[in-house]
Amino acid sequence: MIAIIDYGVGNIQNVERAIRHLGYKTMLTHQEAEILEADCIVLPGVGHFKAAMTALEACNLVSILKGIQSKPIIGICLGMQLLYEFSEEGHVDGLGLIPGQVKHIQTLLPVPHLGWNELHSDHPNLKGDVYFIHSYQAEMNAYTVAYADYETEIPAVVQHRNAIGIQFHPEKSGEVGLNILETALKGGFVDDRNLASH
Repeated sequence: MIAIIDYGVGNIQNVERAIRHLGYKTMLTHQEAEILEADCIVLPGVGHFKAAMTALEACNLVSILKGIQSKPIIGICLGMQLLYEFSEEGHVDGLGLIPGQVKHIQTLLPVPHLGWNELHSDHPNLKGDVYFIHSYQAEMNAYTVAYADYETEIPAVVQHRNAIGIQFHPEKSGEVGLNILETALKGGFVDDRNLASH
């Protein structure tokens, strides 16, 4: 069962349809017991970082998500950014599951970064064009496993242990996006996940 965190921020229905299309059972929830029983957790999100963190806190989800170490937590779009330690968008702390910060995109090209862009990665499942829409980006660091070139390097897929971030919208990125989402649901893209055995 895949738990999709329902905290009032995000395009949850499209994400849920995509996961169900891959053959998984889903539940929309913000209940601790259901989250802890799930095989995998998906944190969607669109909008403003500070508003999203405030919503997570209002649902008492911050400490729950920080405490999960034995199953994948997948952040999508803003959900990916929430996995980081801090964001310039609202100057507020995130969940701290991935080391690093989120900053405004510094590029001579138009912001937001909107539309299709190509992934660059050594991972065989991280190839093709995917659909982005965002004005802030995570910083490039050791946890970046795929990036897009937008006159600056923008992390597109990241992973630290069981925390996995997808900056683009896999549910809007065709078969490429669905394949990437499925790999994430199965545990991710790197071998140092430090997941407990089930």
